Amino acid sequence: MAAPTRVAPQTTTASSASPPVYRTDLDGLRGIAITLVACFHVWFGKVSGGVDVFLTLSGYFFVGSLLRHAIHSQSARITFRDAMNPWPRLSRLLRRLLPALLTVLIAVAVGTVLILPQVRWSNIGRELFASATYWQNWYLAWNSQDYTAASSANSPLQHLWSMSMQGQFFLITLLTALAVTVVIKLLARVVSVIADPRVIRVLVGLSVLLVALASFWWAHRGLVLHQPYNYYDTWSRLWEPLAGGLLAVWLPRWRLPNWLRNLATAVALGLIVTCGWWIVGVEQYPGPWALVPVGATLLIIWAGATDLQRARRAGDTESPTATPSAPDPMPMLNRALASRWPVWLGTIAYSLYLWHWPLLIFYLTWREKEHASVIEGVGILAVSIGLAATTKRFVEDPLRGGDRAKLNRGDRSGHRRWINYTSVVTSILLIGTIAVGVGIKAWDRHVATISVDTLNLDPRDYPGARALLDGTPVPKLDPVPQPLAVIKDFPETSTDGFTSDFKDGSIHVGVYGDRAATRTIALAGGSHAEMWISALDMIGKRNHFKVTTYIKMGCPLSTNPVPRQQGEPYPQCYDWGQRVIAAIIKAKPDAVFTNSTRPRDYENGDWTPPDYTPIFDRFIAGGVPVLGIRDTPWPIRSGVDTPICLNDGGTAESCGTKRVVSMAPTDPAEQLRATRPDFHPLDLTNGICTADFCPAIVGNIIVYKDPHHLSATYVRSLADELERQMKLAMPWIGQQKP
Repeated sequence: MAAPTRVAPQTTTASSASPPVYRTDLDGLRGIAITLVACFHVWFGKVSGGVDVFLTLSGYFFVGSLLRHAIHSQSARITFRDAMNPWPRLSRLLRRLLPALLTVLIAVAVGTVLILPQVRWSNIGRELFASATYWQNWYLAWNSQDYTAASSANSPLQHLWSMSMQGQFFLITLLTALAVTVVIKLLARVVSVIADPRVIRVLVGLSVLLVALASFWWAHRGLVLHQPYNYYDTWSRLWEPLAGGLLAVWLPRWRLPNWLRNLATAVALGLIVTCGWWIVGVEQYPGPWALVPVGATLLIIWAGATDLQRARRAGDTESPTATPSAPDPMPMLNRALASRWPVWLGTIAYSLYLWHWPLLIFYLTWREKEHASVIEGVGILAVSIGLAATTKRFVEDPLRGGDRAKLNRGDRSGHRRWINYTSVVTSILLIGTIAVGVGIKAWDRHVATISVDTLNLDPRDYPGARALLDGTPVPKLDPVPQPLAVIKDFPETSTDGFTSDFKDGSIHVGVYGDRAATRTIALAGGSHAEMWISALDMIGKRNHFKVTTYIKMGCPLSTNPVPRQQGEPYPQCYDWGQRVIAAIIKAKPDAVFTNSTRPRDYENGDWTPPDYTPIFDRFIAGGVPVLGIRDTPWPIRSGVDTPICLNDGGTAESCGTKRVVSMAPTDPAEQLRATRPDFHPLDLTNGICTADFCPAIVGNIIVYKDPHHLSATYVRSLADELERQMKLAMPWIGQQKP
């Protein structure tokens, strides 16, 4: 089979580095891919596989270009300086990528200020910076954000992970290729055969293959260890563009009948179009299942390339004197891909990818909807296509080749205009980018000055939970903390540094309450145990016992040897928990305070997981009574993020959630009391919810600081009720003397 380029006979080895014939059918494939990406984002909430097509095509073109550079640079006419100079290619990349990207980022910054609630501005600002500097994928990976269905809660920049990954691929591959080119040029002075194009192809091909295999193994490994992170990981994704690069290095030259190549293209297109329906991409990519869209893309490249290269004499494919034969006609389906509309969509694919997602997110937020209807989706796509075409014509094309713009041409005397279209657009983008950067810094400074000062609230003005528990009157006042401030209303242990983060395996023991007391209650578990320290600290001071804290993020005490955090394995939690349990039993506190329930994963209500009760039994057997606090309702189960909802104009009712979604009719841990006299269930649900509803604001206090943690201010309003229940469980509480 012939190679993907048409090469005229030459008398120099540089012929091997001749550029390929332009593949309009691959532009059409881009058009199909971007259509799939946009439609799946707008309507279906699935990963289509279109991004994997883009990655494969990028690798095919870029690695092929660098290979030709490496071969061409071996000529004696090419200096070492020219061979290793990255700027020509880097500048082309920047002119190709940055103008459209900066245009969209500036638009997103404006849209954020106009549409999104203020509590989201800081995070969007960080994502703007991450996107502009091409590390958005790592930002999302570190925050383990799932790339699933669009909703008003999604970031308008979440889709730019792929642009960041490609940018990193371009830079890494470019610098590596230039270094290899120079090394080959140096070695060729000693061993001349190493400069032969066939040898270079073998060396480059083997290197690319080894790195691709290592990346593929890493991606497969990541599926089990931490898939949300794995999805965005550059090293997990690297094999996809490198697969395209391998095809650029070596393309099978088997001569096959046209009908067979048509069949290959048909099968490949079928796989690309349908794989989003039968592969759960967000859970399986970039693991082995990504071979489907990647392999299909390679198949289309190969099927269309066999006729673009004139056949050479058998066994002499690199010979500069080989006589080419007439090419076969392009397969029918490849010609269909090269037709007008797919190609046109392919030419605007980059801008369309940039625009469609933020438009979707802004629209959903503006309309306070979670999903777009068919008509709404059509409108969003139409606007996206219009903006993409406009961006390509008036931003991408002029800045990529400025002299093409009419305003760039000189006057009638032939003098170049000092002010031309390119300089004007470039100036606007630079000024806009600087303005956005200054705005982000100013907002961050403003947020940094916000503090939560609610320790001395007047209970008559801000009764909080007392409004539900005691019927305390509630005057008409603005709630506290303000929505922008409540996100910083952390429990004391977090601000004091006594919380172990996800990667920290050490135990940080904090001491609260009456530090001089002889009685002790140990608070242990994850963040849903930690949030009660704000009440326990008050109760301890009033009743003269101290509170020791053993807290790790996302780590409730359990016997599960492979606990999970957001669906992913969290092995550090088990080891930490076992050491904490042993430490508490050794310390012999008068009681341990920990969570006894949590919401069910896939149905309404809450339960006591079976891996909780053995922990209770271990404490009791060790002589430590257990105060089991029922977990609180999780608004996120109803798709609510309380601060965002309130900041966006929501009310206590519209930002609240039904009680039944997260809570069973009675405390599931209550049944443990009958067989375990030293187990004491505590339930504060009635201080958070009415009989059927959990408002976002109760007694002029915002209940939640985020999608599922109580604000410290509201927890303090629950202290009286928690103290009452604790005294019933542990009679010694309240009998202590100062």
